[in-house]
Amino acid sequence: MQIKIIPLVALFIVLIMSLYVIFNPSYQKSIEAKYYYETGDYKEALTLANEAFNLDIYNRMASTIKAQSLIALNYRSYNNDAKNYMAQLNALAKHQTLSDADKAKIKLICEIMIARYKKLSSSIVTEKKLIQESANYYKNFEKLLEKVTSEI
Repeated sequence: MQIKIIPLVALFIVLIMSLYVIFNPSYQKSIEAKYYYETGDYKEALTLANEAFNLDIYNRMASTIKAQSLIALNYRSYNNDAKNYMAQLNALAKHQTLSDADKAKIKLICEIMIARYKKLSSSIVTEKKLIQESANYYKNFEKLLEKVTSEI
């Protein structure tokens, strides 16, 4: 008799927990934030995760999405900056000869972007495309720095 009651009690507890997660406003926002994170809208995911976390500071889902969104936004910011700097550096490279000031500018930009890359941290759920794009920019900056420092 008791053996049949234990699964029913466990099922009842799981049902209660599921209803809590579904109807709790903090977890609703967390689920919505997870959706935006998965679709790549990291700013919206971060905003919703912050709201969910402010409603319930013990909401682990909100805390995790908040942390993951910040990581993804850091990678996206690095990639955008790297793209802009590479465009500037490519415009400088079109000149026949580079002045010492241009070489110093290239060297400084490369050093800054290499240092920024080293500060980036990823996790298992960070989008591989973002990580790979950042790694490619990092390699390009390293090659460019090596080339410029050998010329100086």
